[in-house]
Amino acid sequence: MEAVDRIADPWGTRTPYGPDQRWPERVDEFLARGVDAGSVDRWVQSAAVLHSNGDALDIAVKDDRIVGVRGRAVDRVNRGRLDPKDLFGWQANGSPDRLTTPLVRIRGQLRATDWDSAMDRIVLHTNHLLDSHGPGSIGFYTSGQLFLEEYYTQAVIAHAAIGTNHVDGNTRLCTATAAEALKESFGCDGQPGSYTDIDHANVIALFGHNVAETQTVLWARMLDRLAGSAPPAIICVDPRSTPVAEHATVHLAPLPGTNVALMNGLLHEIISHDWVDHDYIAAHTVGFDELQRRVAEFPPARAAEICGIDADDIRCAAELLGTADRLVSTVLQGFYQSHQATAASVQVNNIHLVRGMLGKPGCGVLQMNGQPTAENTRECGADGDLAGFRNWANSDHIAELAKLWNVEPQQIPHYAPPTHAMQMFRFAEEGTLRMLWVTATNPAVSLPDLARIRNILTQDRLFLIVQDIFMTETAELADVVLPAAAWGEKTGTFTNADRTVHISEKAVEPPGSARPDLDIFLDYARRMDFRDKDDRPLISWQDPESAFQAWQKCSAGRPCDYTGLSYAKLRAGSGIQWPCNAAHPDGTERLYTNGEFWSAQDYCEAYGKDLITGAPLEPTEYRAMNPYGKAIIKAAEYLPAHERPSDAYPFVLITGRTVYHFHTRTKTARAPQLQRAAPDVWVEISAADARRLGIQEGQPVDVTTARGGITAAARIGRIRPGVVFVPFHYGYWDADRRDHHRAGNELTLTDWDPVSKQPTYKTAAARVQATRSGGRR
Repeated sequence: MEAVDRIADPWGTRTPYGPDQRWPERVDEFLARGVDAGSVDRWVQSAAVLHSNGDALDIAVKDDRIVGVRGRAVDRVNRGRLDPKDLFGWQANGSPDRLTTPLVRIRGQLRATDWDSAMDRIVLHTNHLLDSHGPGSIGFYTSGQLFLEEYYTQAVIAHAAIGTNHVDGNTRLCTATAAEALKESFGCDGQPGSYTDIDHANVIALFGHNVAETQTVLWARMLDRLAGSAPPAIICVDPRSTPVAEHATVHLAPLPGTNVALMNGLLHEIISHDWVDHDYIAAHTVGFDELQRRVAEFPPARAAEICGIDADDIRCAAELLGTADRLVSTVLQGFYQSHQATAASVQVNNIHLVRGMLGKPGCGVLQMNGQPTAENTRECGADGDLAGFRNWANSDHIAELAKLWNVEPQQIPHYAPPTHAMQMFRFAEEGTLRMLWVTATNPAVSLPDLARIRNILTQDRLFLIVQDIFMTETAELADVVLPAAAWGEKTGTFTNADRTVHISEKAVEPPGSARPDLDIFLDYARRMDFRDKDDRPLISWQDPESAFQAWQKCSAGRPCDYTGLSYAKLRAGSGIQWPCNAAHPDGTERLYTNGEFWSAQDYCEAYGKDLITGAPLEPTEYRAMNPYGKAIIKAAEYLPAHERPSDAYPFVLITGRTVYHFHTRTKTARAPQLQRAAPDVWVEISAADARRLGIQEGQPVDVTTARGGITAAARIGRIRPGVVFVPFHYGYWDADRRDHHRAGNELTLTDWDPVSKQPTYKTAAARVQATRSGGRR
């Protein structure tokens, strides 16, 4: 067990290793004061839920309380290591302000009630809306923190029982572009690569991915490679000087909103120098000629001018990408939440396709996730897509689901693309969506343009249900609040960013009358008396394991095949990567190893979209473009961002994360070590801009956009000039709730990528000035 300060050093001690070697073990552990490993009553198997890495851990239980955690050395993902949020975040489970009883709004006030009264109110409202306004009046907005079994149950309720198309989650804010980029290039979701590719790569490129703070254990793996023999070269694309940038061979810091221009410049160099695998391109791809024509317009000088960087840095990065023997690329919010999100992310896939860098050790793409169970929302259909990576525009896929669920095909909504979150809130604003069930998330802090979101959520005509473990900013606005069991208080499975499935066992009882989310959904289905076409209960499962078995049937024969998994198999120690089935009984480390893709017209998850307009392709268009089911190389035209700096708002505002907090801090702020490390919001500004504006380190500054303003302390020097950064975690549950000058999303705009529909958090125009009043708080 290491004894370093994991707040001061989030990545822990180094265990160097060389290429093609096994990553050494290092077991991290933290126990409550007065508890040692020998006094723990039992250790319960689980995995981390405060980031997307999927770190396996065991929960320490003493006297029926969670008292700590330790990493699991046998696990393929983390080899025993834990993120600081893993080490300390479990303390939130024991917070005295947990929700423990249902609440209903009576004469404007939330008042305690019993489960029957709360659920009866929901059922009454559901039936009223179905009778008076139809299924389209009801929507579900979920999380990236529930379990697979819960997502699948909710998806069946929404799609098969109610028949609504309005189903999405906060994964729309963090990983919608990951899914869409994979569909556009490979015809289907599913990460081609594996974390083990880090062990083999000689170049690692991180595109808008501050892995040092978002997945500290994955960064520790990269740091250990850097400390070993034959370290890989690192390429970092980020306007901030992050820890990744400090270790980079080349750091590209483009102006936010110019990622497509940068990627076209890199591809220009790769193609013009003939650093391409022509045999692979000919055998396994379509679209190369169009890409070649498009990127010919972006020589390094032009790309550099648009991006505001040095052309020689583009050339140097391109040479590393183009001459690497084994290349791993990762992508996250710097691309996903920026202008032309899908178009830029697809160009990362294109680098690997033109170089033939897929399906081999050290050769892979990781279109990363932002949340721990985001992958499951996509697999199960809880993000609006159809369960099992089925294609909503393929009538045969609809028929498959209808047969599985024993409902009529027309009961499953497929008349239009799934309704994305931003459109759902617009429908609520317009009054056509009348009931919204929010589960384990906090849109009153996490969505853009918060003044608008508060107005939507407080409309009298919107019936708002919030299912959570704390009284969040969103729960405060609800008509019904349902107290949920937290991680460690229920059993289920979830899947991380490299397709690794873990089981998380129940360690302790939830407080008061709080219930597991699965139990709440099953209770709702029973009270609604949802039936299949033979008048049998539509949802036949009654507990997590039977729900998992139902999901296995849904996944059978699809890319995310779970039929070879079981609770017993997952309890053996390490997580297992899907697809896991009769052909791959131990899981699948890498996809597309033989150059065959899930892109055949009758099998693919999506037919793709226009990267500029987002218009879906028709099946006939897809067949004409890709008749043999190959990987698809899609070129992209660069377009300037919609909102750009002006005289009134001269800065580009970007938002993001800090290593010490997750989402809207509902858990991490209740862990003393994490809250002390990052107690309040700040604004990051370059040294040159600070000097020009007369701003000192730590001085309160006002950050303003056309939508609102916040006040925050200045941090100086780790970002390119003309750009400011604000962490988005900070809301109002632990502050003066009347003073909306703390949340970064007071500043962001209502805009989204036309392809993935992911909101744009990284191209708002802003003004920064020293606070004249000395600060609002």
